[in-house]
Amino acid sequence: MTSEIRFRALAELDEQLAHIAAAPRDEGSVELIVCRPAVGERRELDAGELSLELGLVGDNWRARGKRNKAAHPDMQLNLMNMRALAAIEPDPARWPLAGDQFYVDFNLSDENLPSGTQLTLGEAVIEVTAEPHLGCAKFQQRFGRDAVAFVNSEAGKALNLRGINAKVVQPGWVHIGDRIGKR
Repeated sequence: MTSEIRFRALAELDEQLAHIAAAPRDEGSVELIVCRPAVGERRELDAGELSLELGLVGDNWRARGKRNKAAHPDMQLNLMNMRALAAIEPDPARWPLAGDQFYVDFNLSDENLPSGTQLTLGEAVIEVTAEPHLGCAKFQQRFGRDAVAFVNSEAGKALNLRGINAKVVQPGWVHIGDRIGKR
């Protein structure tokens, strides 16, 4: 017998906005690291190495280029607010399906982290890029139409509920529980 997945309704998600917006603004923590070795594959890690050339070592970011174009350098890393993910998906076993590499308890809003902001992420330093990270068809398939409406709403975009893109500017290791903070 298979269990049916129940997607959260938009009203339920909206009730979580204040909790999500209250995430730490200066220093937070790394809650989950997910490597995507191939399309559709996910591997949870206790630690990951960040490289200038590869992003998260072992992740398939470089292979995600399109039509003979290299992978976008400003989309090397994807970070998502863990509070937003937990609001969208109550089952932790499904969290890696969101498709990001780093899930953090940290305020990822545009107001808190404008493009160009540098962050320490464990031993590494990353830089927030201007490339938007929005809910897409895959996200809708995995978490429902209301989840996409939530992350792509005016409030969702202001808080970057779907997450942010970043690039590595100083390589290093990142472990679960490590600090993420403004540099």
